[in-house]
Amino acid sequence: MEIRLELFAARHLSLFDELRTDPAVLRFTRIPANASANFGGQWLERYEQGRRDGTREVFAIVAGDDAVVGFAAAVSIDREAATAELGYVVVEQARGRGYASRALSLLTDWGFAELGAERLELLIGVDNEPSKRVAQKCGYQREGVLRSFAVKPGVREDMELWSRLPTD
Repeated sequence: MEIRLELFAARHLSLFDELRTDPAVLRFTRIPANASANFGGQWLERYEQGRRDGTREVFAIVAGDDAVVGFAAAVSIDREAATAELGYVVVEQARGRGYASRALSLLTDWGFAELGAERLELLIGVDNEPSKRVAQKCGYQREGVLRSFAVKPGVREDMELWSRLPTD
């Protein structure tokens, strides 16, 4: 399967039309359940600011036919500690086809090569089995559970912490 990561830009925002109504995305990501139609634009503004100050980065996951099938992000970058939290989301029709695994692999390579990261982390909901399989396939190791860590309106969720080091 051929995919590429390209810097996420305004031309990719139509992706959010689908993501903001996808039950799995709303359940397992930080996209709010009540995301407005302009959520994607506001989200991109935060990532563009992070791109400028070196604290975040986001890429569109683009399939070989130029279809945008998701995004892969460095949700937070701590250059002093040489760490980053990574995340990935693919649209429903791309799930189970290897897009997430390939995107995380490319993003991981980017984190070690471009950021010089010494530790990359993933936070995955304890019930998100598909995402845990992606992490494991990409060489991440489960470290433990952060209890009552994620917060959405009316819901607190346990999250698993997964990590990868350049030596793994």
